[in-house]
Amino acid sequence: MAVGTLFGQLYGDDEMAAILSDRSAILAMLRVEVALARAQADLGAIPAAAAEVIAKAAEALDPDPAELAAAVARAGITAQPVIAALKSAAGEAGAFAHYGATSQDIVDTALALQLVAALDLLGGRLDRLTALLVQKAADHADLPIPARTRHQIAAPTTLGAKIAVWHGMAARNRQRLDELRPRLLLVSLHGAAGTEAALAGHGPALRASMAAALGLGVPAGPWHAARDGIAELAGWLSLVTGALGKMGLDLVQLGQSEIAEVAAGAGGGSSTMPQKQNPVAAEALATLARLNAGDLAGMHQALVHAQERDGIALGLEWNLLPGMLERSAAALRIACDLAGTLVPRPDRIAATFAADRGRMAAEAAGFLLAQTLPRAEALRIVAQALAQVAGGEAPTLADALARLAPGRDWAEALRPENLTGAAPDQARAARPI
Repeated sequence: MAVGTLFGQLYGDDEMAAILSDRSAILAMLRVEVALARAQADLGAIPAAAAEVIAKAAEALDPDPAELAAAVARAGITAQPVIAALKSAAGEAGAFAHYGATSQDIVDTALALQLVAALDLLGGRLDRLTALLVQKAADHADLPIPARTRHQIAAPTTLGAKIAVWHGMAARNRQRLDELRPRLLLVSLHGAAGTEAALAGHGPALRASMAAALGLGVPAGPWHAARDGIAELAGWLSLVTGALGKMGLDLVQLGQSEIAEVAAGAGGGSSTMPQKQNPVAAEALATLARLNAGDLAGMHQALVHAQERDGIALGLEWNLLPGMLERSAAALRIACDLAGTLVPRPDRIAATFAADRGRMAAEAAGFLLAQTLPRAEALRIVAQALAQVAGGEAPTLADALARLAPGRDWAEALRPENLTGAAPDQARAARPI
């Protein structure tokens, strides 16, 4: 992901970048070639001695990616110069390296190896995030806070219930990851046109042996041109960052100057306005979500894959997928920090309730009146009470209702903590993965 050094700690992630680096890709390709050679030696398809020479040559190889770049530009695929270097380093045994495989087999299997590490990283961060959100939801399960729909104050909820919504999305994405892995983390070994014609009938046995050696699954068929597994991964990455973007946008709005009901993260100062604490981290979550959502369209374009292999479609995937993975790692890292530092500001929450003058309890008031009055009459009374509050004839909705519908302690009935419904239970229902 080419975010550059200046933005690297905001929109990038060093751990994911290392997993996806050129050197990591080269090492993964060499691992695949060794697994192939040893599997073929076990079946008698190549000499056992040659397989060990290939393995030793691969272990000693550490080509500079910059020195391979020109060859990659000519070949249009990263495996070819790596294979050439391995063959050269293995001497005469090099004739048996890459025996019957195609470059795409090596690239895709190496990608699967990198994705094992990448998904382990993302899964671990999702686990940490969900645990943090469970704790925060429980801590604030009963704390009333205004709910807002369509950017307008709607009714009381609790901060814990808000957090539980974020947790639910993260938890479901963690479950989706477990479902995705078996469809994605697969060996590729079907040869030049996907027919495995050059594997002399050993294809199934070779794939099974390589899968066992590399810790991958065995595919039902060639996936050189069937990129639905990769597209599913891209969709999942966009779901992850989209859920975190929702969390980030909520935090941006809950922390804006006129609301300031919740604080999270350190904030960033302005160069000329010292009173400001910009919600940089929360904003970054929304930015990363939108970037991944945009790139998801390109990854779905890569599904439109011509014939048995298409360099145009593959080029889209190679360019877009690393960035989506790194953004997802960055978003999870940032979200964990925000979740860990999230605190309510009870004074500001109380100020919001006071400024609302009880109007957010209008729905509840209507239902309370409807217990003894026709629904239409109950709503008429509530509308009249709201008009009195708006016109300055009553300081609060409870005061207006006390005049229009006496006989009930309206101040007590309409207290926000009495109107949160199932919100506290929703907050406590959040559970670790």
